[in-house]
Amino acid sequence: MLSRPRSSDGMRVAINSLVDDPNNPSGAHWFWTRVIPEMAKLLADDEELYLLVSPKSRPLHTGYGPKVRYITFPWSNERRSLRTLSEHLYSPLRLPRAEIDVFNTSLAPLIRPAQSLVVHFKSMHAYSAPKSVRLAPRLYRRMSYPRTMRQADGIIINSESLREEMQRYLDVDPAKLHLIPEAVDHELFRPGDREEAFGLLSAKYGVAPPFVLFVSSLWPYKNCDGLLRAFAAAKAKLGGRRLVVVGPGRDVEYATQLRVLADELGIADGIVWVGGIPLEDTVHFYRSADVLVYPSFNETFGLPLLEAMACGCPVVTSNISAMPETAGAAALLVDPHDPESIANAIVEACGPEEERLRKLGPERAGEFTWAATAERTLDVYREVHSRRPRRGGRR
Repeated sequence: MLSRPRSSDGMRVAINSLVDDPNNPSGAHWFWTRVIPEMAKLLADDEELYLLVSPKSRPLHTGYGPKVRYITFPWSNERRSLRTLSEHLYSPLRLPRAEIDVFNTSLAPLIRPAQSLVVHFKSMHAYSAPKSVRLAPRLYRRMSYPRTMRQADGIIINSESLREEMQRYLDVDPAKLHLIPEAVDHELFRPGDREEAFGLLSAKYGVAPPFVLFVSSLWPYKNCDGLLRAFAAAKAKLGGRRLVVVGPGRDVEYATQLRVLADELGIADGIVWVGGIPLEDTVHFYRSADVLVYPSFNETFGLPLLEAMACGCPVVTSNISAMPETAGAAALLVDPHDPESIANAIVEACGPEEERLRKLGPERAGEFTWAATAERTLDVYREVHSRRPRRGGRR
């Protein structure tokens, strides 16, 4: 693909979406599919976005409009090693051909492929939750982070909690950090008819209310085992409510351990293991649930909190990491290390605190929009572009 003519002061941004596996789209995929359309609306006449895609991931990115173009690489994260190699070897050749000014990625290539580099950090799990990252990518990230910190002209983070983690584990210039919270899709996640949601869940998943809800991939740091212990402690006070677990068992060994634990606690008959589901179906679970419980040990943002709140679902979450920052005063905060603390909050959220939480949730979620996230992200690109080194001939 040949680059189009551009003005001498224009800006071309390339966003690396190759780090996502098109066979198992992650939170990073959903982030970009929300942010890119919003950024496209804000582009000036001499600004363009380019998206790095593979043949397999390209169908997942459509409808962004004429100012969003594509640069095709051979692999995305369905072939992790080859994808990584192509980022290092092909980016420095391909991006200059498209006259890319700003490159947005998660780890810097060995050779800088554009004049300005923006690093978008979603987590520090290679340090904070190492068991959730396989050995090879964990070592690769730890080796790459220091070089990336040095090369980056701007670093986008999504919470103060992530800022603290980065400063704990890495030598990073605080002036490079730009805090831009994530958001929630308010067209999808909003209050709705609970009876209609009940019917949809019953027909498609065989799930009927009343129930307590957990939504997340099953990794040890998500603390679903702590929730099982809390549910066992609170079960007698929950009036026949079941626990519905929505999310894929990313850690197969941990997922198996959870089922064994449920048997040991005598609550196996009260748990529904739904597994992974399409994002658009989670809204029906949020609308139907009596409470979402999210007792994670470590999050850099915690998007399910806002999704549940936007639907009017009461939320119980941890009092550590990014959860208090995201939830504000619209959730009950608990000690995730203490199942009794979680149990008491579940009972409160299903009883005397329910009405207050259902009211506060949508108000809190309304403070986070993808339009605002997109605008602030684009501002970072413009800022680093304005500070680009001047080179003779091109500009």
